[in-house]
Amino acid sequence: MKFLDPNDPFFRHPLVRWVTVILPIGWGLMEFFYLQSPFWGLMFLAAGAYAGYMLFFQRNS
Repeated sequence: MKFLDPNDPFFRHPLVRWVTVILPIGWGLMEFFYLQSPFWGLMFLAAGAYAGYMLFFQRNS
């Protein structure tokens, strides 16, 4: 089992893929700039970037 399986039926709908990418990136930006917590901000930004890469570039259509 992968950490994030892009071919799972849960990620079939584009809205689910977009939300999975946008929410951690948005939270990371809030942590980084608003809450002044750069470590957690970078962790969430990295998680969002990883999700975007897996769900949009590694996905078999």
